[in-house]
Amino acid sequence: MRRVKPATRLVRPEGPGASPPLDRSTTYAYGEPRPAYYQRHAHPVGEQAERLLGELDGGHALLFPSGAAATTALVLSLLRPGATIALAAGAYYGTGETFRELERWGLRYVEFDQTTAPPAEADLVWVEAPSNPFLTFPDLQAAAAHAAPLVVDATASTPILLRPLEHGADFVLHSATKFLAGHSDVLLGAVVCADDEAADRLRRLRTRTGIVAAPDPAWLLLRGLRTLELRVRHQSASALELARRLAGHPRVERVRYPGLDDPLAARWMDRDFGGLLSFDVAGDARAVEEATTIITNATSLGGVESLLESRARWEGDRVPPNLLRLSVGLEDVEDLWGDLASALERA
Repeated sequence: MRRVKPATRLVRPEGPGASPPLDRSTTYAYGEPRPAYYQRHAHPVGEQAERLLGELDGGHALLFPSGAAATTALVLSLLRPGATIALAAGAYYGTGETFRELERWGLRYVEFDQTTAPPAEADLVWVEAPSNPFLTFPDLQAAAAHAAPLVVDATASTPILLRPLEHGADFVLHSATKFLAGHSDVLLGAVVCADDEAADRLRRLRTRTGIVAAPDPAWLLLRGLRTLELRVRHQSASALELARRLAGHPRVERVRYPGLDDPLAARWMDRDFGGLLSFDVAGDARAVEEATTIITNATSLGGVESLLESRARWEGDRVPPNLLRLSVGLEDVEDLWGDLASALERA
């Protein structure tokens, strides 16, 4: 096993231009010094994006058409029928839905409290740092000590705030649609592998199954990576301020945010805690989300614009009916607070 050495966080495009070129070619002439000749195998824009993301996370990055595609490909490359996945309870509901679809192929999954050690019978451990939408943080030391491979979904933290491979993870998963691309105009996923053998196995499965990312979203990911740290730091600062103010608001029952006294998050995250939080309102969550004027009432997260939604519309009884998830964008924090405070009072 060869682990990639962590690299600098400076993200610069390759080539003479200030912006990297977009090459949409599906095939290339034989004889050229290229690692691949057909887009299903590799393409220049994707290769550059994978190199840069790999440097940020300290591993071998591979792109997929979505986060769900990355999840599916990774599980299929690692497990056989009869295997058990230990999934963090309260993690992104779509991950559990994907695993449920794979049960017909003989896989099974069990949920566990990720603030404690994973169950002994697991063949793959899957945690989320932090979880979406409950914002719990895993005990990475306990998870890494398990005999099974460890996957950390770091979509909400990004490699700016957390580099799981440095803490014993074998794989990092990102829905690159979210903070990595950062502009709500890209559907993309990524897996970053700690060693080259695992990356080669996953790359072979990607090529043979055609679960590949096209040049256009890869090019937009390059754009997003160039501003990633600036965006994440700003969003984190605003999210912490909003979380503190929401915690003191009389119409808010509970605030979930890793920056509010979470010892596990404080142990591993890099001084900031991300732009995602959730809170339970005293009353009708739908009325609050529909009363904002600056914050958009929509799903997803990680973009430059702030988004607010009631998660019960998607997750049903799994979440409290009054839980609102807030993805903090780049707007002025005072404008955001004014919008939230006004919506809470009017609802």
